[in-house]
Amino acid sequence: MSLWSFLKRLTELPSRRFGAWQVELTTRCPLRCRMCIRQGLDGWQGQDMAIEQFKRMSPYFRYVDNLVLEGWGEPLLYPHLLDAIHLVKNNGARAGFVTSGKGLTRDYSAALVGAGLDFIGFSLAGATADTHNSIRVHSDYVQLLHAMEDMVAIKRDRKLSRPHLHIVYLMIRDNLQEIPLVLETAKQLGILDVVLINLIHVTTDWQDQQKVFTCEANEDEPIMEAAEALAGGLGIRLRRAALAPQEVAICAENPRDNVYISVSGEVSPCVYLYPPTASSFHRIFCGKRHAQDNVSFGNVFETPLEQIWNTTEYAGFRQLFKQREKTLSRQYGPIPVPPLSDRERHSRPTQKGLPDPPEPCRTCHKMLGV
Repeated sequence: MSLWSFLKRLTELPSRRFGAWQVELTTRCPLRCRMCIRQGLDGWQGQDMAIEQFKRMSPYFRYVDNLVLEGWGEPLLYPHLLDAIHLVKNNGARAGFVTSGKGLTRDYSAALVGAGLDFIGFSLAGATADTHNSIRVHSDYVQLLHAMEDMVAIKRDRKLSRPHLHIVYLMIRDNLQEIPLVLETAKQLGILDVVLINLIHVTTDWQDQQKVFTCEANEDEPIMEAAEALAGGLGIRLRRAALAPQEVAICAENPRDNVYISVSGEVSPCVYLYPPTASSFHRIFCGKRHAQDNVSFGNVFETPLEQIWNTTEYAGFRQLFKQREKTLSRQYGPIPVPPLSDRERHSRPTQKGLPDPPEPCRTCHKMLGV
């Protein structure tokens, strides 16, 4: 297809704004984290997206608010990361990603800031070197702290408001008690936004035993309440996942409105439905093992996105979420995505009788609202 033909097809995309696209630049990663899906999946395919393919997609970015430049790999390993950020910015979207910080030097941080990076999250799995390094194998807790300090200093020295900095803390049994120390560390670093997330895609028995949330009632809620109180006292914005099932019409990934594009160009509703394996994968959902085929509705390197988006299959997938939202809103009124504030959602009674989500989502913990 000629470039002119490609650009002409863009006019066929319905007038809309996507809140976020997640674009996987690489599936390579220097870490061997114990909670990563690759610990339990065979046939991992390590590769980078060709920058020429990324350029071909870039005119679509005008329809997107936020481009999250990551998938199942470490974005800092992508050799054209700065070019990718420039392309996103030149097409009017915001660019960012979450990183392990492995190998992030002050010079590289300065280059990212100079490229116009809008947001960056730093992944922590502990508030001490022993805990973090034992979970995020091959990571260096001290080096990661220095990387965060460098980014804060660069912003301060240049008197910049961006990139927005936040810490992403994966909660598991081995690190749950360190949450207060994480908040205090964030305050000391000058990072006032902390996100507590769950281990969602479970592939090994160790991961299943380590996940903090449960598929029924949960006794760890007091820990969360104490963390919220501490964060408030420190002036930190704390966002956190639920620890017990909550009825949600649409999961936080919002596959009704957002798009995930794999390193090879496959268009999928979310990152959890297209890991870099041959064609299928497994996951442990509420203690039971399930097989699942990779879900793709087309390849954006081969087929225009508007054609993929409007296929009967993809439209039907999204329609099931719309039906769930309509049913839930009849009781609670209009429901935003994410549905409610954490406190409202965690205390809301469960609504029975919602239509089932799409089949591939029925064995994903995200549909439990955790």
